[in-house]
Amino acid sequence: MNSESVAKWKCMGSDCDNDAGSLQCPTCLKLGMKESYFCSQDCFKRNWNTHKSVHKQSNFLSNLITPNVVSKPDPDTGLFNPFPTFPYTGSLRPVYPLSEHRPVPKSIQHPDYWKDGIPKSERTFTGRTKIEILDKTQQEGMRKVCRLAREVLDIAAAAVKPGVTTDYIDEIVHKACLERESYPSPLNYCNFPKSVCTSPNEVICHGIPDQRVLVDGDILNIDVTLYHGGFHGDLNETYYVGDKAKADPDSVRVVEAARVSLDEAIKLVKPGALFRDYGNVIEKHAKSQKCSVIKTYCGHGINSLFHCSPNIPHYAKNKAVGAAKEGMCFTIEPMIALGTHKDKTWPDDWTSVTQDGKRTAQFEHTLLVTADGVEVLTARLPNSPGGPVPMPIPVVEANGEKNGETNEAGAK
Repeated sequence: MNSESVAKWKCMGSDCDNDAGSLQCPTCLKLGMKESYFCSQDCFKRNWNTHKSVHKQSNFLSNLITPNVVSKPDPDTGLFNPFPTFPYTGSLRPVYPLSEHRPVPKSIQHPDYWKDGIPKSERTFTGRTKIEILDKTQQEGMRKVCRLAREVLDIAAAAVKPGVTTDYIDEIVHKACLERESYPSPLNYCNFPKSVCTSPNEVICHGIPDQRVLVDGDILNIDVTLYHGGFHGDLNETYYVGDKAKADPDSVRVVEAARVSLDEAIKLVKPGALFRDYGNVIEKHAKSQKCSVIKTYCGHGINSLFHCSPNIPHYAKNKAVGAAKEGMCFTIEPMIALGTHKDKTWPDDWTSVTQDGKRTAQFEHTLLVTADGVEVLTARLPNSPGGPVPMPIPVVEANGEKNGETNEAGAK
């Protein structure tokens, strides 16, 4: 294609105002989407997290088709693995069928994607490129929805224990949202089927709540977002399931590394702070704990849009463009892994797992840049469940050998 025909396109990068070059997304081309141009390879990589949602919408119809090979439902329970031939990286498996769609009353304000799954307002040029500066009224709207989101996450976290399913967590989140006259933002966003993301063990993010029962020794990330009063509030935390998880050094190491790395990054947020700098402190702390930083997913702008500019990478030496200004709202949400930073997606087109099957943890806050620093809109409350756990100390037997519990839940 000649340069004159390409020049009419703008770069698809959400943080880029450049004219597009001849570079096109290969996945878009395979899906028959021929208008996906970027100005450079760096810009394409930087915006991959937000851009790939376009692929999910294109794949919607194919996702409605039952796979050629599925396991037979258990005759006693009716449960089954929808992708039995998929080469899973760890011990975790999806447990279907998913529960029925949970409705939201029409009296509650809905986002634009609630019916067809397409976040149209995010797909506009302004939605992809403009970093909005919120006025005082908008800031109050963000404070309210983030306060409600914190309440809902805490309710969900209080229910985490061995023996409950992640679908039960979804039910709790859905009901708590409705009780607060709020729409659960994940529901039908790019056709996500549930009201919350639940990501256990090797799942990095975007886990779909299903019939799997949590067991003692699991770790579980719960990612909650509410839509209320025209604004979204987004946060997540990783929780220990039972005492066995708290006694497992690897689980504690990765969870607490993720928790502290977010805290360290937040300390940098103030007017003028460069978006690319947060990743430096996150990766520095992760490496100090012999962990890696997931690179595929990043923090994002949030306000009346669920996901928008700016993108906030979590790894060091990234090339994010821009700096914080008073009135901006965005998330920082580092995903930290015990092993490789590389990811793989299940055939459900959502569940992202580590390629080596090792555990991963994440924490997230929605942040408002103030005149002299930052306000953590989704901050923990004094009675919030969870919180830091000290590194377990191995018991040394008389013969000098360490006697610590093995992580059976994470065994491969």
